[in-house]
Amino acid sequence: MKRLLNIIVVLALGILTITSCEKEAETGSEASSNPKVDMIDPGRAPSNEVLTVTGTGIGGVTSIVFDKDNISASFNPNFNTDNALIFRIPVDAVPGEQNIVFRNSKGVEFKVPFNVLGLPAITDVSNYNFSAGTNITLTGKNLGDVSKVVFRGQTAELQIVSKTETTLTVKMPATSLAQTKLDITNEAGTITTSQEFVCIDNAFLIFTDDYQNGFVNGSWGPAEVSATFSKSGTKSFKATYMKGNWSADGFANWDPGIPYSADYKYLSFWVKGGVESHTFYITGDQRAGGYGNSDRTAPIEVPANVWTYFKIRLSDLELWKKGGPFKQLGFWIPGPDNQDETLYFDDVIFIK
Repeated sequence: MKRLLNIIVVLALGILTITSCEKEAETGSEASSNPKVDMIDPGRAPSNEVLTVTGTGIGGVTSIVFDKDNISASFNPNFNTDNALIFRIPVDAVPGEQNIVFRNSKGVEFKVPFNVLGLPAITDVSNYNFSAGTNITLTGKNLGDVSKVVFRGQTAELQIVSKTETTLTVKMPATSLAQTKLDITNEAGTITTSQEFVCIDNAFLIFTDDYQNGFVNGSWGPAEVSATFSKSGTKSFKATYMKGNWSADGFANWDPGIPYSADYKYLSFWVKGGVESHTFYITGDQRAGGYGNSDRTAPIEVPANVWTYFKIRLSDLELWKKGGPFKQLGFWIPGPDNQDETLYFDDVIFIK
């Protein structure tokens, strides 16, 4: 209310200034050799917000610059009197603590400290998959003042476990959603993440900590459930590709197999690469090329020694192309040529 009254008063002063004297209307308020700012309201705000500066001798302003990357703010001189100035934060102002630098027609500069608030921005996530009660850590910027996180379009708030300027950890609740983005709110406003999160509780599981839904090890080479590395839980599927073997390692459901269902939209999985980066190929017994090491129509690039997330449309993979229930799903490599390579697969699922 106080801010509104200030704006009304300043606007009234501006109107009086315009109408009281034709010369003043042409030249604007007079500059001072000793401008003094008493207050800027609000003291922190996002881009495009209206700011009101009050003080003495602050007329005759010719330029306003936010000094983080020197972003200029446009303003109407009619809203600048000896005691007040109204202008908007530029839409491209850089978020963070900085000075607003004013210069008047006498060449005198004066500054006001200000904090431009930035919308949350998410650049990385600890996992795309979750079960009820698990924590997900989001990495990015402008996260220290986050006040609310919800599933996109929902109202129930997720528990914020911890937050810093660059990280935000939330506890994921039970949900009937198969996959969802997050709406994240801070002082600057609300954004929707580009990242989409998958509730494993509502997915069809092939491997999560162990074989699921009748699947077993269907590998040509050495493979096993391993506790050496995991992306979720405590275990992953360890597949070793022997030098020069051209083997296909993966999963099998020999009986009855997995019939086609339009409910399944994506195959997703995490894989931790080996010593070198390699191109692997997804293979399946009901794909057009059959199961084995001749089908190169579904390549994936697996970087060395890091976990990489894949989410592939089942309509592109055509695991049921031949018409029957699929019984084999694997990953093969032509080689490897230089040494044995060991990969770790986790959270191998169909997303509905």
